[in-house]
Amino acid sequence: MKLVVAAAAAVALAAPAVARGAGASLTARDVPLRADRVLASSSAFREFDLVGLHWQGSGTVLFRTRSRAGRWSAWHAAAPEAEDLPNEGSPETARAGRWRLGSPYWTGPSNAIRYRLHGEVRRLRAYFVRSPTTRRAPLRTLSTAGSPAIVPRLGWNANERIRRAKPRYATALRFALVHHTAGSNSYSPSQSAAIVRAIEVYHVLGNGWDDIGYNFLVDKYGQIFEGRYGGETRPVIGAHAEGFNTGSVGVALIGSYNSRAPSAAAQVALENLLAWRLDVAHVDPRSSLTWISGGNPRFPRGTPVFLRTVSGHRDTGFTLCPGTALYRRLPAIAQAVASTGLPKLYAPAVKGTIPGLVRFTGRLSTMLPWTVTVTNALGQAVATGSGVGRSIGWTWDASTAPKGRYFWMIGAGPGLRPATGALGAKPPPFKLSGLTATPDVVTPNGDGIDETSTISYSLSTPGSVTATLVDATGASVATLFDGFVGAGPQSFLFDPATVPDGTYSIDVTATSADGVSATASVPVVVTRASS
Repeated sequence: MKLVVAAAAAVALAAPAVARGAGASLTARDVPLRADRVLASSSAFREFDLVGLHWQGSGTVLFRTRSRAGRWSAWHAAAPEAEDLPNEGSPETARAGRWRLGSPYWTGPSNAIRYRLHGEVRRLRAYFVRSPTTRRAPLRTLSTAGSPAIVPRLGWNANERIRRAKPRYATALRFALVHHTAGSNSYSPSQSAAIVRAIEVYHVLGNGWDDIGYNFLVDKYGQIFEGRYGGETRPVIGAHAEGFNTGSVGVALIGSYNSRAPSAAAQVALENLLAWRLDVAHVDPRSSLTWISGGNPRFPRGTPVFLRTVSGHRDTGFTLCPGTALYRRLPAIAQAVASTGLPKLYAPAVKGTIPGLVRFTGRLSTMLPWTVTVTNALGQAVATGSGVGRSIGWTWDASTAPKGRYFWMIGAGPGLRPATGALGAKPPPFKLSGLTATPDVVTPNGDGIDETSTISYSLSTPGSVTATLVDATGASVATLFDGFVGAGPQSFLFDPATVPDGTYSIDVTATSADGVSATASVPVVVTRASS
């Protein structure tokens, strides 16, 4: 095979930028292909922080970049993770046309790039992303329904204006796929958000995807970032593993882990994230399954593929992702995930119709007393079942139950995340309404007046509710309430005895049994000054 070399500083950054906003900008450049010739560098070349390459043809592309200090990097494959892609036949895939998509590679501040082309490469296009580190308030992190601290999209300054379509959802989350981004491991804690922003801009404006491809990202310092929009607790279909995006959660460690193992902080964060996310879905991290491929070069559409619940991307396609050093740790990571956050409920299931017999089943991580409760649309209990053991099995005789909408909950005491769902008629739209704080100025100064505040709201149907106290900088101060509540008016008490004086908001997130989320916020002021 003939080696064609084209080395070039990407002088085309004088061309108009494709997009700018939310702290990151992208510029595209068609690169002239010159066989066996070196193109001169340009002193006018503007800096970039991340690069991604697209090309046409059956060949492959290598590249290297020059740092601000003038040092050239090693040569990198333009597409080391060639199947970090949306599902075959999706609108996201169609936008790429005939272009082969390279992976986004974080370079840090750089000002030149060179290319090597192997085999047939008819066209080459470079995408340069400038995503500087922002100097502002600390990143806002939130803990939702028992999750580890996660930097939400607002916290890393995601550009919500460039998202192309509404999120799509699978019927359920069944397994996790671990990735690495394959970029540089040399970044500071403050640069991590810039890396996530740069990947978002490249995925959306360069590749034409609806949003960033990963559901979550984890940096080497243990920071966890929310990825694709749509709800952290919902089965959002990502664009991270062609043919296996539906039903999976894709988590990418920022950096390359072929020969370098992840840091202890990164591994612990990954374990805590997966322990929470799989628990939300009631999936056993030590289990395995057979999944039907949606189609990719390794597994054609319809191929049954054996997977562990915690798998690496290489298990689903022709890729080395998530890197050999990280991949070797996945069995131990799955064991740690299973041991975190006990006790747990696995595989809750309901079979049957109303009127008729309805069977409830499930498994527990340890022997516990369990209960099954069925309520009507008003939140009134209409049937209950109970038992003790690791296996759950109870049948509700609903042969005389009137038609309507019913809600069920399988629980096993405090500390275990219950499973919830709905039966019967179509539910009304899920709404969180009437959020108020009474009083909205709280004075915990010991005089017995306005020492606490009653937070009131109403749900149209039962759901899981988390209330978080957020300070004026957007930082999470405390989780005030976390639990499952019925339909209708609800309330809880906010006691600010240990909260410093200041202006706050109470952010409430509710998720229905069908996975629909609603949010609301109410301001409160804490002051110990006498009136």
